Amino acid sequence: MAHMGAWPALVAELRGQMDAGTDVRDAPVQAIVQRWQQLVRDSYCGDDAALEALVSEAIICEPDLRVDGIDDALLAYLQKAHVAAHHMPQENAGPKPSAMMVAMQRAAHQLLEHPRVLDDPLALTILGATEEQALRADLDKYRTPMALGLRSSVVVRSRLAEDEWARAVERGVRQYVILGAGLDTGAYRHRDAPGRVFEVDLPATQAWKRARLGETGIEIPPSLSFVPVDFESVSLAEGLALAGFDARQPAYFSWLGVTMYLDEEAVVETLRFIAGCARGSAVLLEYVMPLAGLPPMMRIAMEQVGAQLAERGEPWKSFFEPAALADKLATLGFSHSHTRAPDELNRRYLADRVDGLHIGPIPGRLMLAVV
Repeated sequence: MAHMGAWPALVAELRGQMDAGTDVRDAPVQAIVQRWQQLVRDSYCGDDAALEALVSEAIICEPDLRVDGIDDALLAYLQKAHVAAHHMPQENAGPKPSAMMVAMQRAAHQLLEHPRVLDDPLALTILGATEEQALRADLDKYRTPMALGLRSSVVVRSRLAEDEWARAVERGVRQYVILGAGLDTGAYRHRDAPGRVFEVDLPATQAWKRARLGETGIEIPPSLSFVPVDFESVSLAEGLALAGFDARQPAYFSWLGVTMYLDEEAVVETLRFIAGCARGSAVLLEYVMPLAGLPPMMRIAMEQVGAQLAERGEPWKSFFEPAALADKLATLGFSHSHTRAPDELNRRYLADRVDGLHIGPIPGRLMLAVV
């Protein structure tokens, strides 16, 4: 089977954690559990939950079916990790507040603005009945100047990401990687796009999304692979390899609304991996400029936003000057890069609108970098 070659590396990584004395509840081990479960699905049972349970039990209980390299000690460690996964505190389950906020803004756009910048008929569906009802009952909340400004940025960046995906397909690229996919619906709306789509996200967020897809009846296309990865504990290269990503072939990456929540080292390491992909690969990434360089009123507003995010457990950690980031990308091996400033995006997507959609002088920027 196509994924069988991924087992030895995963077994070796699990043994390394056991030999190091890592608690089965710690993030590195729980990340392995998530990837183990994904590999079971990819290798044996797809999205058949009942079959997955039978296969998982057989791998654990039947000596003749055990994956090579698993002995009784490692099996006991794995079982403890699986048990721990089902008894972990649930405060971190589901999407991060920022991911849900973005999803709500995309959904509000479908109801409030015409013509739509981002035509997403699944944006409301994927919220689920409770969240959709709450949105429809309080639409005035999404008509304020602050909400309108945020929504302008959200729908434009999503539209740009999908436009660049289409351009990549025209160039012959057949791998699309969405880093920090959240509740993005692109793979489900463009089911006939050629190639494979890889949704990368935190294990808990991804598990929640898969459950939500099942609840709402949104079918998972056969071209989509889920890649559970915590950027600060598991390498992107490792997670993608287990999901069948081919680093020898070019790929297009979109990385929106994530870098500001990561340490700079984690951001650079991810960019280093992308730079090492086949020539013709590209990444559209969103980053935040240092707040100190903003006009006073904008700086105060953004500092308040940052403080609110930190209170919800999502502090901004990384900031980049456009020129310095471009230099860093060149050093990593990207052939060229270009930051798309608000004025350019307004002209391209929001010109001549009368509904108030407009991207102001915010610190967030979008940069396309090509290998």
